[in-house]
Amino acid sequence: MYDIIIIGSGPAGLAAAIYAMRAGKKVIVIEKEYEGTGQIALSSKVDNYPGYYNIDGYELGEHFREHALYLGTEIKNATVKMIKHTGEVFEVTVKVRKKEEVLEAANIIYCAGARHRTLNVKGEIELQGKGVSYCATCDGSFFKDKEVAVIGGGDTALDDALYLSDIAKNVTILHRRDTFRGSFTTLEKLRKKENVNIITGVNVTMIEGEEHVEKLILDNGKEVKAEGVFIAVGMVPETELLGDMVKYDNAGYVLAGEDGRTTHKGLYVAGDVRSKGLRQVITAVADGANAINSILQDM
Repeated sequence: MYDIIIIGSGPAGLAAAIYAMRAGKKVIVIEKEYEGTGQIALSSKVDNYPGYYNIDGYELGEHFREHALYLGTEIKNATVKMIKHTGEVFEVTVKVRKKEEVLEAANIIYCAGARHRTLNVKGEIELQGKGVSYCATCDGSFFKDKEVAVIGGGDTALDDALYLSDIAKNVTILHRRDTFRGSFTTLEKLRKKENVNIITGVNVTMIEGEEHVEKLILDNGKEVKAEGVFIAVGMVPETELLGDMVKYDNAGYVLAGEDGRTTHKGLYVAGDVRSKGLRQVITAVADGANAINSILQDM
């Protein structure tokens, strides 16, 4: 029987583990990937986390993990199959290889995060961290005075393009529709930028490059030169395991404030799975700490 089961070993989960261990609680972290540290591991460079400037994302994640292990955190490599609340405790069914077991806890912090929607085109996976990015505020600074492309037509894509227009030499926005879903005001600002080019009614069919992104192939046969491509076609929160235990916002994220409390007593969320405005490493870490603080208050 644990005081807290933390589901997810990204920055939010590992920060929660650190705070839980320092509070003297019996805690276990369930990680889906062996020695995984979440999506941060996919970032070629992280330059916006205090104290660790210009660091490889995988290396920063390893620092978080080592800190948690140093404090004695138990980390289990397993796949969570089901979460059930009996009325008194939470039962978490996990699968390790071909064997299933049930872990019990008084509280759960759910930090499974959200996954980026992908284009599903050749070169996208192969060039991740080599010019392919899903986070302009994370990786944009590495493309100073370079040519980049942003794919998407919502607020995230437009905000990314505006942000990159002050960093990159040229920004090309590629959108499959003729109209944008994002803010009209932001779009007007982009149209006034001399280094922004907007191309609508096209799909990217391939991302090409040897060691790094070099160009994009469009379905109209044309090519767009780019050293970096920022894919902003949406996020999918990993909430399937929670079912109707909690409430969600219109985008499918779990409704919870900065304290991490959900509508289900004893169930807390932290990191990208939570409804919030900014999803960054620093906000994920803060979420993990806040969730533990809430648990301590609620005990």
